[in-house]
Amino acid sequence: MISFAALLLSVTLLQLHSGAMGPLDALAGLGYGFSSTQVGLLGSAHFVGFFMGCWWAPRLLGAVGHTRGFAAFAALGTIGALAHPIFVGPYAWALLRVMTGLAVAGCFTIVEAWLHAKVTNANRGRVLGAYRVVDMGASFVAQLLIGVLDPLSYISYNIMAILSSAAILPLMLTRSVPPSLPEAPRLRPIKTILLSPLAAAGVVVAGITSPAFRMVGPVYGQEVGLRADQIALFLATAVAGGALSQIPAGWLADRFDRRHVLIGISLAAVAVCLATAFFGQVSPGIVFVAAFLFGVTTFPIFSISSAHASDFAAVEDMVEVASSLMFLYGIGAIASPLLASVLIDNYGASSLFLMMAVAHIFLSLFGLYRMRSRPTRKRSAYSYVPRTSFVLGRLFRRRNGDQ
Repeated sequence: MISFAALLLSVTLLQLHSGAMGPLDALAGLGYGFSSTQVGLLGSAHFVGFFMGCWWAPRLLGAVGHTRGFAAFAALGTIGALAHPIFVGPYAWALLRVMTGLAVAGCFTIVEAWLHAKVTNANRGRVLGAYRVVDMGASFVAQLLIGVLDPLSYISYNIMAILSSAAILPLMLTRSVPPSLPEAPRLRPIKTILLSPLAAAGVVVAGITSPAFRMVGPVYGQEVGLRADQIALFLATAVAGGALSQIPAGWLADRFDRRHVLIGISLAAVAVCLATAFFGQVSPGIVFVAAFLFGVTTFPIFSISSAHASDFAAVEDMVEVASSLMFLYGIGAIASPLLASVLIDNYGASSLFLMMAVAHIFLSLFGLYRMRSRPTRKRSAYSYVPRTSFVLGRLFRRRNGDQ
């Protein structure tokens, strides 16, 4: 585990940088007079860059290697953060968000490829457990950072740049030898959709809901009267709810028909979203409870859908399926922040949660339809899957695929 410390420290710094940049941009944009639609454009631009980075990083990795590739992507993240106070404007920031999204995806892809090459069956459980803790823990702390950073101060973006630059140091100074260069994963989303239409729909809905909340949630918070520190707590509470829900969601998904679990959690998400839309403006206490329940009911959707797809995939296709699911998640994530912000501009803050309620209603109805199409299958164990790169299928592949 000591040999993985440098990689996990880099992941921690990366998650602090990427988790805080979105809400910081949203609050800064509102402070500079951006419209809600323009703030949503920043969120969508991030996922355009993220998508490009997931696609390009394995190919760059094959050309220059792990260490230099990571340093190049981290440098892009630093430049993107430092340029924000220099070029203030929604469209300039959208281009910078493409750059920072590309940087984050590239860095995560390289770290996860490195972890995959070094992990063995003997230490896989400990490494993946540590990775999950780092992913969720750093994401939680990143949301709390928003409460202490002044969004209109260049110092806040300097701190983001410092985090991106500091992520280079553990990998540059580690004595661990970089692994051999991996092959770029194949992307066959149509094949994955045909393999498991419900899993494909689930990850698209996950891409619609979670990114919209992360990127446009600060706009909602300001619209309902929350202060900056309360908006930080609002976002962090959702992450905490999502983290705590993984164990019971996994227990249910491993013991019952995954489609029943997916439909049940999605219907619960509908109830939470509708309650938040109609009662969220009553008091901050209701908003925080709603955020926690939102995390509980929406964060497990991706992992349950991924496990359901794995039930129908051959062992040799696991990596390809995981990469394709990330591709479909990215499509939803690109569209949802902009759509949510347009709805807020035209119909008010509650439309954010109404949009997400509609997405979950569709998923529930589609799940009921798919239950009539074929019997379920149980082969793989549930596992929380971070949504950080296309190579996660290699890192989180099932044990029976390694034997």
